[in-house]
Amino acid sequence: MSRTTTSRAVTIGATAALISVSLAACGSDDADTGGGDAAGGTYTWWDPYPQHEEGSDWSNRVAACGEDAGVTIERTAFDTTQLTNQALLSAQEGNAPDVILLDNPAVSTLAGTGMLTTMSELGFDTAEIDENLLAAGVLDGEEYGIPIGANTLALYYNEEILEAAGVDPASITDWESLTAALADIDAAGSRGITFAGIGTEEGSFQFLPWFWGAGADLRELDSPEAVAALELWVDWLEQGYAPNTVINNSQNTTWEEFLTGDFGFVENGTWQVNSAAEADFPVGVIPIPARDGGVAPAPTGGEFITAPVQNDEARYDVTTEIVECMTTPEGLTETATTFAYYIPPTAEGQEALLEQEPELETWVEAVQSAKGRTSDDLGTDYPLISEALWTAVQNATSGAMSAQDALTQAQQEAQAATS
Repeated sequence: MSRTTTSRAVTIGATAALISVSLAACGSDDADTGGGDAAGGTYTWWDPYPQHEEGSDWSNRVAACGEDAGVTIERTAFDTTQLTNQALLSAQEGNAPDVILLDNPAVSTLAGTGMLTTMSELGFDTAEIDENLLAAGVLDGEEYGIPIGANTLALYYNEEILEAAGVDPASITDWESLTAALADIDAAGSRGITFAGIGTEEGSFQFLPWFWGAGADLRELDSPEAVAALELWVDWLEQGYAPNTVINNSQNTTWEEFLTGDFGFVENGTWQVNSAAEADFPVGVIPIPARDGGVAPAPTGGEFITAPVQNDEARYDVTTEIVECMTTPEGLTETATTFAYYIPPTAEGQEALLEQEPELETWVEAVQSAKGRTSDDLGTDYPLISEALWTAVQNATSGAMSAQDALTQAQQEAQAATS
């Protein structure tokens, strides 16, 4: 199999909010920081899961993959933003870890610097990975990681509220039927829907299913389709179907609102499955509908397993074993249940998960229709476009601007930032 050469140049881009720097190589010859004898020894692993401490199921699983490969894994956990910045600094300093689990929008950022090996260089066949999930790790036609699973968004609903309003959730198949359901819920004396419109990446994340579900494209933020999506949210606010708190709501805040029992619907993610099961009322879930019917493409959350470039190319053989251990059908299913719930990125893994957890069928369907935020070869342009988009959402939902004017301004800002 082909291997990455140690002469690869690495450039840390301004999009990562760090200084630009050009390096001759990534990696270290120090066994404690990623280098040393590839036969045995210590391999370094970074992930964004500080909540999973030493001795947790996740930590033990990572260690077991090292044991299977005949090495010891030294695991370090950072929060998501810190991990991306630390990874870029490690490349600058020449001590990149052997394996990094990255939030999927960050893969193209790091790949663009040249600090990651490609999956073909590691000898991986990614044919079994769902193309819509794999796309978030593709830059210029090369695959720079493997998704260990995906989470996404759907609509949770309060069964008691819908029943009292005479709303059959199966009848909600498009925007028109959803809005009609919200009107019925409002008429019955309950609140319709809550979502997160906060002026951060969470706001863009929550808006994208409606944006994409209208047929809009992130390269054209002011298209008629995009305007229709934003007008949908504005209309719900004006009609009183959604509370004004959505302007500042995070996803956690919306979930807390939903758990009060006052709302018919909440837009939220796979990560709330366990909490939904423990709610004081029965909770159901449906996919977010597209404008004219079908399932809207929701953005994928979740991490990719990636391998930074190393000076000692012999290390890649063990790195490959570690990655393989994490990405078998059994391994993907274990990840899915450990993180309650990641949906495996392969058909085989999804089938295995549904055998254990058949109630997750709606989430599997949502992930199958989902889309990576950096897909469409947006790469490192995505964060710049996203900021313009969430600013437009803020301007329109707050009443400061019309949806059309807000998105016209957003398109001008995005073009200026990415040109």
